[in-house]
This record gives sequence, C-alpha cells and structure tokens, in this order.
Amino acid sequence: MARPLLRTFLGWMEVLAPAFTKPGFANALIVMAGWIQTTGPHAVTQALVETEVAGRRHHEAFHRFFSRGTWKPDEVGRLLFERIVGHLLPAGATIDVVLDDTMVTKKGRRVFGLGTHVDPVRSTVRRKVFAFGHCWVVLSVVVHFPAFSRRPWALPILFRLYRSKKECRSNRQGSYKKKTELAREMLDVMHAWRPDARFRVSCDCAYANATVLRDLPNNIDMVGAMRPDAVLTAPPTEAERKKTGRRRKKGAVLPKPLALSKSAKQRWKKVKVHIYGRDVVQQIKTIDAQWYRGAGTRLLRIVVVRVPHGKVPVRVYFSTDINMTVEEILETYAGRWSTEVCFRDLKQLLGFGDSRARTKNAVERTAPFVGYTYTLIMLWFSTQDVCKSSFATPPLRPWYRQKQGLCFADALRAAQRVLSRYDVLDLARDFDDLAHAPPRPPTSPKSADPMAA
Repeated sequence: MARPLLRTFLGWMEVLAPAFTKPGFANALIVMAGWIQTTGPHAVTQALVETEVAGRRHHEAFHRFFSRGTWKPDEVGRLLFERIVGHLLPAGATIDVVLDDTMVTKKGRRVFGLGTHVDPVRSTVRRKVFAFGHCWVVLSVVVHFPAFSRRPWALPILFRLYRSKKECRSNRQGSYKKKTELAREMLDVMHAWRPDARFRVSCDCAYANATVLRDLPNNIDMVGAMRPDAVLTAPPTEAERKKTGRRRKKGAVLPKPLALSKSAKQRWKKVKVHIYGRDVVQQIKTIDAQWYRGAGTRLLRIVVVRVPHGKVPVRVYFSTDINMTVEEILETYAGRWSTEVCFRDLKQLLGFGDSRARTKNAVERTAPFVGYTYTLIMLWFSTQDVCKSSFATPPLRPWYRQKQGLCFADALRAAQRVLSRYDVLDLARDFDDLAHAPPRPPTSPKSADPMAA
C-alpha cells in the first residue's frame, strides 16, 4: 500500500531536480525525507538520524549542501510555482497570492541576519514586544483543496530575509532593503515567471504603500487594507486636464473613509460574505477614488466596513481592480489568513526556526528549504490516492468529534508513515530506482509504525 504513495512522493520530488546538480539532488532528497520524519527539534544532523544515513555518509556533505551548494532558492520556488499553477488552478485562472512576514526567535554569536524585531504574536496595539531573531518576508500562492479541506491554503514559493540597518552596517554584506522593497522584489520575480498571467495579491496595511503599489504591471491587482484617515481624491475631470500648466494628476478631494462612514449622504448597505469559515452579514459603504500617496493615480475601489463591537469603528479595504465586487474584495482579503496558518504549521510542526545555520548562504537557504518542503508535502497530499488512503487517516479521538476535513498535521503524518518504511540511501541505486526500493529490514525500529503494514 505504501509503495505507490512513495512513488507519488518521489514523482513530486523529481519536479525539483532541475534546480540541483545530481549529487545535490540526492542530498536534498535525504535532508527533506529526514526533515519530514523528525518529530522533535529539527536539524540537518537529526534528519540524517531519522533516515538512518548517520554513520553511512559524512554529515559535512549535507551541511555543505546549504552553505556551499550551487542551487538557488528562487529556482526551487519557480519550479514549485509552475507545478501549483499547472496542477491546482484551471487554465487562465487568476492566481491568488498573499504577502506577509513572520519572525522566528534565534540567538547565537555570528549568526547571519540576526536582529531585533517586533514580535507580532506577543505585541498589542498599546505595547510593542521586541525579540531577537530572523524576520522573513514570504510570498505564497493561495489555493483550495476541496478533496479534504474547505479553507484556503497558502503555499510558500518565495522568501526574503529582512535585515536591519544596524545588521547590514555591521556585516557589510549587501545593502539595506525595507520589507516593502523585498516584497516588491518578489512580486517582480513572480511576474517575470508568468508575465501573461493574471495575479491578485492580498496584503495587510504594512505592505499597502507606494513601494509595493506604485507602477505595478497592469496584470497584477492588489487587495489590501488602508488607514481610515487616508486622503482620497477623485480623478481629474477633462476640464481640469485641459488647463494650462502642469498636467493634473488628482481631482477634487473626497471625504476620508472615516468621514464617509459618518456621513448621512450615503447609507449603509448589507452584504453577505463567506469569510473565516462562516457566512457573515457586513454593513458597508463603497467609493471609487484615488489614493495618491499609496497607489498614485490608479483608481481604487474602497470598501468601508462597520465594526459593531470594539474600539475600532470601521475597517477599510481596497482593490486596484474597480471591477471586483464587494464580496470578492472582502473574501480575498480574508483569504490572507491562510498564510498565518501556514506560518504556525511551519514553526510548530516543521521546524522552520530550528536550524542552527550561521553563514549567509546556509541561513538564506535552510528556512526557504523548509518552506518548500511544506509546499511539496501539500502538493503530494492533494493527489487523490494520497488524501483518501489509510495513511491519511487521523488518529482516533472520541472526544474530538467536530473535526471537519484534514489539516497539515494529517498530511505530515501521512508522509512520515510512508517515508519511514524505506531506505532513501542506497549507493547501488540512482534516483530512478528509489521508487522500487525495498522496505527497511524488520529489525529497524522504524517498522514499529502500525500503519506500515
């Protein structure tokens, strides 16, 4: 039963082969298989222990895979992106993308990229909590897996390490770039992969600014949040355009979103949207206007949502595509939460922040490699014969009857059950023969898994 699922996993793994040399790809397979099977703190050496490669190959070769290898994380992300678009999305469909950043606490001397960052998990509106570690800006594709889940999923494809000004000055390795500049850089990379595709990017207010929004290609639409006191203007009229002097870029000043919410000239409308797993009725007001400071002369569709409870009276969202409906704007922005779920799973289940890498190359490759492992697991698990197999069956929990669908923990457990039976290192075989590899000997402690039969 496990052998066909192993072949499927190796088939998905082979998608990444063009990004590596042949020895590098063999090392990538071993590290990824061991990283998946690790249940405690993750590390390269622990991956070798889990795959029983420790003592049969020198561990330094696998550390060099990250610190001195010739592969580039962006190329791995491109290969996964092409498979996501080809495997999960209909031809010509709009590609939903989400931008966000996440922080992992770290400490240690001479670790590249370490800095002091705001910890968004422990911080509040009134109190900022700072922590020492790495901050990663991540670009993910949002997809759906209707075969086993009803919520959207974010699959990471690009990573950038944010480094503070102080850290850039001290190490003198690369110039300082803001998080928004790194985000725009990733958008440009993704656009170069598919210049003719239609993209719809969602982000929070931290990335809704001129650095990201201005001069975007016409086939990239943004859905984000803006401040309630943002200055809005109408497009210049034809008469204003014909006036002598410098060509007008803005028209008359319009009410700010907060003022619009208090105005009696426009009444609140009710819309029903499906967000965060449930149907909700929202009270909204809309306006099409320019937000020159953030998006330049581009016309935006702005949605003001009344908040009935709490200290914040309204939330304001926008789309650079004025043809989007209010329901589409609100549901697209709510889909941004899938990246937060992804970050939680990466840190708690896949050891996203566990690596002890120190050098520049090792740091900038290890965390993205873990993110790509997450994406590969979900692509493999989305295959019909995997998510419906007995290996994907969750443990029996009679006290937990409200579970609907499967989560990443279930997908990871299925991968562990399949991979734990097989030896990924056999010097007499090349990769093409690994799909037909025999199970581990019965004496192996790995064979104690009751699902191995």
